[in-house]
Amino acid sequence: MSEKQKAIIQVRDNGSILVKGDVELLDADGNVYETKPAFSLCRCGASSNKPFCDGTHKKIGFESKTRVHD
Repeated sequence: MSEKQKAIIQVRDNGSILVKGDVELLDADGNVYETKPAFSLCRCGASSNKPFCDGTHKKIGFESKTRVHD
């Protein structure tokens, strides 16, 4: 019996949103994207493989370092 891994979503500095764990990624119509146990979502808006990250943020110099504020 496999145990489900808690979902973790991490905003990476100057890059993508890393998603790990037991999640389903749906499009606007509710269709399920095929994903791996860990995948990255585009945050810069320039990926040619949206909603997934293709590394374009490095080429265009995307900069964003978000932090939790109290």
